[in-house]
Amino acid sequence: MRKFATAAMAVSLFIGGVGASFAQSWHPVPKMETGGAVFSEATYTWWPKRKSHGGFQLKGRLTDTGPSDGHNVYVQAKVESYSWRRFNGVQKRSVRLDKLLYDGAAQHTRKAWVRACRDRGSLRPDNCSVTKHYAR
Repeated sequence: MRKFATAAMAVSLFIGGVGASFAQSWHPVPKMETGGAVFSEATYTWWPKRKSHGGFQLKGRLTDTGPSDGHNVYVQAKVESYSWRRFNGVQKRSVRLDKLLYDGAAQHTRKAWVRACRDRGSLRPDNCSVTKHYAR
């Protein structure tokens, strides 16, 4: 019985170690701020080939810091040579975002750009934070 328990413990430790080696590595994203919008508590990861399309995944909290201005906030992100994708927040609130972006024609994505913006309507241009560039 003792040998069986020892063997079971060894197998579970080995499997646990193998699982830890395949865990994704998440990296911090500096706080992105612009008048009326903040993208904070953000992290990103690059997925390997054949897993989640080899994409760029971004998580964070998007906050409307100007609730009385009547404008919405959003995060824009893009990969490789594709156009910007827009992920809307909610006026007067803070929301969690968890988005995966990838290049469908490639096995894995190599470059990504991210910025936080405030939508100021159709007559005035939106104001955005500095665009952050990430490369594999």
